[in-house]
Amino acid sequence: MMEFLYFPDDKTEYIPAAITLVIFIIGAVVTMYFLVKHSKKEADKVDKQYEQNVNKNEE
Repeated sequence: MMEFLYFPDDKTEYIPAAITLVIFIIGAVVTMYFLVKHSKKEADKVDKQYEQNVNKNEE
């Protein structure tokens, strides 16, 4: 029966886990970059639309 926590004596068994971790971290960073970029575009659209509505109401 295998223990609940398994720490291998052969440290090369950590390599696939480390590679997977790095891939997921890179994916998370790229996803956050695109979400922030898209969010800024949407905020600019809302600001522009708000300014147009304010200008129409002033006329």
